Amino acid sequence: MAQTKKKKYLYEVDLMRVLFIAGVLLNHTTTAFKNNVGTGSGSELFLEATHLMLHFTRMGFMFMTGLVLVLNYYNKEPHWFNFWKKRYISVGIPYIGWNAILMWFATITAGVALNWPDYFKNLFDAIIHGNKYYMYYILVTFQLYLIFPLLVYMFKKLKNHHVAILVGSALIQLLLVIGIKYWLPGVDRNSWWYLFRAYGMNILVYQFYFVAGAFVAIHYDEVDRFIEKNHRVIGWSTLVLALGTVALFFGNLKILKLSMGATESIHQPYIFIYDTFMIAFVFWIGRQYAHARETTFPHWLDKIIKNMSKVSFGIYLTQTIPITLLYGILSVIKLPSYVMLLLLPVGYVFVLGGAFLISWFCYKVPPFGALIGRPQWHLSKARKEVKGVKENVENNKSIKQTIRE
Repeated sequence: MAQTKKKKYLYEVDLMRVLFIAGVLLNHTTTAFKNNVGTGSGSELFLEATHLMLHFTRMGFMFMTGLVLVLNYYNKEPHWFNFWKKRYISVGIPYIGWNAILMWFATITAGVALNWPDYFKNLFDAIIHGNKYYMYYILVTFQLYLIFPLLVYMFKKLKNHHVAILVGSALIQLLLVIGIKYWLPGVDRNSWWYLFRAYGMNILVYQFYFVAGAFVAIHYDEVDRFIEKNHRVIGWSTLVLALGTVALFFGNLKILKLSMGATESIHQPYIFIYDTFMIAFVFWIGRQYAHARETTFPHWLDKIIKNMSKVSFGIYLTQTIPITLLYGILSVIKLPSYVMLLLLPVGYVFVLGGAFLISWFCYKVPPFGALIGRPQWHLSKARKEVKGVKENVENNKSIKQTIRE
């Protein structure tokens, strides 16, 4: 009988997940500290000027979503209704659940009495718009699930033109971010459909990262060889582009006279190029980890990476709780701005550690795994199997007893 070939486990994906989610939380932690240092201080300027360096993390998450989905489904028989059912349920439960929990948490921590009609009205609004508690990513992911069969069909139908698909997607992405930065601010969007008015929720502005993830998944070995061969160029270019984000910040602010929001927007041509190089470099780092863990990589660190990767989605979902607590703590601390800046690593450990502990609790304690996309259905299945074995044993005993009689 032919044996099914076991799919190779990609340990680099674990590290990439960890690096991107760690970067997301660092991004949000620095924002908390920026809002609690002295206005006009050197510490505030430092946090503002370096903030764009961390903006690759959102796009990295989008890339990882495309990569993992295509790795899992590209070579399978297409049962898309089952795909939609599984994905919308496994991600929809955390989406609705954490919107409800975090809205309750935000109300309680604000010291406001719960008004249930208003609560459910606001909850419904948050669910359909995805504009609270960093849930925009999930709303974008829902859109990806909907069109994912078309993405797979495109790559399979145009199997000899994958590079052209990637290049075309990159050009479209470049035109989109140019339009968003230089044309869109002067346009009245009040009458536009929500997903175009709030373009940060629209899958179109992230399309390249999903396409790039799909391309890498399909041509994994070729991409790996290319990045390994050119990793020095990629690495140094990433460093230069990262430092260049500081120049971009001052150029936006002083020369183009943009608002702070527009200055630090992730939807800029320069940031698109920087994100692309950073994602490639993080991929290379992940591959080095995959090689090193086979030889000299510390076992304890490998275990941390593995565990954080398991609950990375949960960390993303639960980050609002430690971040909200951090805002509350910082608001009552009166320290010089430079001392507050020095405390940033402590605040970051608090946020990352807090989100991890909440997620790990959900991962380990049924039925809360459903809240982080990892339901413990296997436990109920195991109980049924054990029950079935016991019933078989009892039936066999009964049969033997009948035969004796």
